[in-house]
Amino acid sequence: MAIPVIDFSKLDGEERVKILAQIANGCEEWGFFQLINHGISEELLERVKNVASECYKVEREPNFKNSKPVKLLNELLENKSSNDDQKVENVDWEDVFLLTDENDNDWPSKTHGFKEVMKEYRAELKKLAIKVMDVMDENLGLPKGYINKAFNGGEDKNAAFFGTKVSHYPPCPHPEKVNGLRAHTDAGGVILLFQDDEVNGLQILKDGVWIDVQPLKNSIVINVGDQIEVLSNGKYKSVWHRVLAMPDGNRRSIASFYNPSLKATIEPAQELLVNGNIGKEVEGDSATKYPKILFGDYMSVYAEQKFQPKEPRFQAAVKAM
Repeated sequence: MAIPVIDFSKLDGEERVKILAQIANGCEEWGFFQLINHGISEELLERVKNVASECYKVEREPNFKNSKPVKLLNELLENKSSNDDQKVENVDWEDVFLLTDENDNDWPSKTHGFKEVMKEYRAELKKLAIKVMDVMDENLGLPKGYINKAFNGGEDKNAAFFGTKVSHYPPCPHPEKVNGLRAHTDAGGVILLFQDDEVNGLQILKDGVWIDVQPLKNSIVINVGDQIEVLSNGKYKSVWHRVLAMPDGNRRSIASFYNPSLKATIEPAQELLVNGNIGKEVEGDSATKYPKILFGDYMSVYAEQKFQPKEPRFQAAVKAM
């Protein structure tokens, strides 16, 4: 079983209806799908790979060797009283940093070309995110730009948040005793992942079974975040996913998030509800399944409950309003 792989270049051709259906299936049945021929050049993606790998080697690896997960794993292994089934809890075997337009003065500076390449990549990926959201609008029967407008708080087109998380998962001597990244759903909107095309590790939960997100060279993995689930009134699903620690290989993962503004209010699109009226006592797919949420409040809850079930987060965010 493998997540859908979709040729995005065919969206504007004779196979448009087929591609729209494939993307709808990816959003509804999987919460994940992979795009090939997505419009971002292979030459740029190769440069992204190179600067990310060089950055880890030059600027990140020395610190990871002294990081909390490494220390906790060593302590567990040295503890003679620990049993064989004991694991390191509440940490991830991950080196990670965030790139945003606002923190570019803090971006890695010792890796030649890093800032220039990642700025170019982020600009291209942001365009792709908007195209994907437009397809979601069309599939849901919403006006073009609906999701993007909601994420921007209905006003300023630059209010939505676009961040890029650069992660590496170094080889782990005891991968059975630590998580690469604990299971979670993503808090925000549309996530676009440029993952390693050689080292496995990413898995999603599908029908109660963990399955691999197969490495595919130069593809972009798309997944649905919690706010898309809310906005679609549950038609699109944000799904549990995790990263396994691996004994070999240094897994690269560059995940970009097109999220609502912290001031944006997210709720089920009224066009998807009976008569557009929230709160109607109705049954089935047209009943309101999610409360109205201020995304900033949701993020405050998510920071504390990221690795816990998502449903209580929605209710806790409402209480915070």
